[in-house]
Amino acid sequence: MSSTLYRHGVVHSPADPFAEALLVENGVVAWLGSDDTADGLVAGVDEVVELGGALVAPAFVDAHVHLLETALAAAGLDLTGADLPGVLDAVAAVAAQRGAGDRRVVHGTGWDEGAWPEGRPPTRAELDAAGQGLPVYLARVDVHSAVVSSALADLAGLRDLPGWSQDGLVVGAAHHAARDVALAVDARERTALYRDALRRAAAAGIVAVHEQSAPHVDTRDGLRELLTTTADAASALPLVVGYRAEACVTVDDARALLADLPGLTGIGGDLNVDGSLGSRTAALRHPYADAPGTSGTLHLTAEQIANHVTAVTRAGSQAGFHVIGDRALDELLLGLRAAADVEGSAAIAAAGHRIEHAEMVDAHSLAQILLLGLRLSVQPAFDATWGGPDGMYAARLGRGRAAALNPFADLAAAGVPLALGSDTPVTPFDPWGGVRAASAHRQADQRISVRAAFRAATRGGWRLAGLDHSGAGELRVGAPAHLAVWQAEHLVVQASRTSTWSADARAGSPLLPDLGPDEPAPQCLRTVRAGVVLHDTLG
Repeated sequence: MSSTLYRHGVVHSPADPFAEALLVENGVVAWLGSDDTADGLVAGVDEVVELGGALVAPAFVDAHVHLLETALAAAGLDLTGADLPGVLDAVAAVAAQRGAGDRRVVHGTGWDEGAWPEGRPPTRAELDAAGQGLPVYLARVDVHSAVVSSALADLAGLRDLPGWSQDGLVVGAAHHAARDVALAVDARERTALYRDALRRAAAAGIVAVHEQSAPHVDTRDGLRELLTTTADAASALPLVVGYRAEACVTVDDARALLADLPGLTGIGGDLNVDGSLGSRTAALRHPYADAPGTSGTLHLTAEQIANHVTAVTRAGSQAGFHVIGDRALDELLLGLRAAADVEGSAAIAAAGHRIEHAEMVDAHSLAQILLLGLRLSVQPAFDATWGGPDGMYAARLGRGRAAALNPFADLAAAGVPLALGSDTPVTPFDPWGGVRAASAHRQADQRISVRAAFRAATRGGWRLAGLDHSGAGELRVGAPAHLAVWQAEHLVVQASRTSTWSADARAGSPLLPDLGPDEPAPQCLRTVRAGVVLHDTLG
């Protein structure tokens, strides 16, 4: 038995938009209301938290993460924003610190050649020189391609694999093989890396993450460890909702995977139908504007997709697919329609299969998404990072096609279930940044309200995984106490889908931080999962 009373703050709860205090007992929200009433509860609780005007809100769920890669990226070279000479200097600095016998991989993430005067990635010869012969693996910002040194190529046996280039750029099978070597860690180090990534999530106000595990990203053993370790809130870590991207042909394949990974939520997730726009591997109906000779790569056929969806549906689980390009989405929907012809549309819709990213959705595709009952995990930070008339999307696709990407307002208006994610390490844990990006989409007609974006970033993550039955994602009596405490400069209600704000709780709408362009980001003071404190700076 334990109880904590939060008072003298602002509680974000549709059940009581004017609440100033909240009581948590045994991991559940037991009461919320006014400070006057809260004062009478003080004597009977174990802990009293004085909020000093801070906001208590549902904690975030990041609906698309890669924990091992996130931790390795944090421990390696952060190449975000670096130019080509800066990338090479960073590699050279590591090589200069290493002893002659230290053959560990030099790992870096985040380079982006789009704004470089050279207009190209580092070459293998440049990495060989800078790294003094060490194995070097540097992932592009989208993590769908990388550049490697000769030593890394030799270790991973890349030279005869599809996707290998003599200049050291690797995609496809060669990139997967390079990652197998670059991400290899022993069991003890892997555990420490997981905990580091999860603690980073908790510090960002995140109480649960959807881990998108795949053979080229992490092992089954690693995912099993995450599911087991975080199953109980007593772990003092965010919950890991597990997805494993292994294609199934029969229902027996799906059942065997579920048996091997107890607690697995879905079979798929980052099961790649195509690649990424940045690496020009997303499968497009029409060629890339800046590379007319290519239109990307399909990794799965409609037949393979249909087999997988049928198998997973029959096994009673949830399928998921990584889809970026419009041709990839066409192939996915063709496969899903074929599965619906076998299983029935009702069975497919009831399973709640999901699409990761889905950046190129037109009206025809949206209609099929609705008919098939699909759920979407989207990443607003992609638009903030690469959208706009001069961004990477426009360079790859031309401004016309780029302007139609990530149609959040169309999806939300149609009633498609949405959850927000970061795809970390592609973009960092920054849930308020994702909410801001969704509400400030570079195309004004595709903006959604801060309230809608916040709901997609909180309850939406529980809903997409089918875990919202207990009221998770809301602060109301009887719901699990998954919450975060925030210090924000201003708390407001967004008055429209654009940018009109009010400091009044109009029509009973609960307050949220002002996420205007000049406002500082809210600071996380405490993160709580089912009453257990995961992160705390309140003292």
